[in-house]
Amino acid sequence: QVQLVESGGGLVQAGGSLRLSCAQSGDIAGIYAMGWYRQDPGKQRELVERITSSGNTNYADSVKGRFTISRDNAKKTIYLQINSLKPEDTAIYYCHAVRLTLDDYWGQGTQVTVSS
Repeated sequence: QVQLVESGGGLVQAGGSLRLSCAQSGDIAGIYAMGWYRQDPGKQRELVERITSSGNTNYADSVKGRFTISRDNAKKTIYLQINSLKPEDTAIYYCHAVRLTLDDYWGQGTQVTVSS
């Protein structure tokens, strides 16, 4: 099992920044990719950005140039730096990890609210 704990969400004004963190624990061997998803009530959960074990990244077009994923292997933590926040970025942000076996894990989520 893998445990993922997010932090760093909050209420910010449009144009502001936040850094989300996701701390991993448990059996993290074999984790292929980790990333961030977000979900607004009534909408589907969507990929924001993810990073593979080899360092490749994928991101949603809507966050290009504003969101940056990074990781600190020593701290077993990934981060999502969010700049130039927009009201439409308001959502619960979830940390996700997946193994090559496709076993996957989710954090409990952290709320990001952007006021206009």
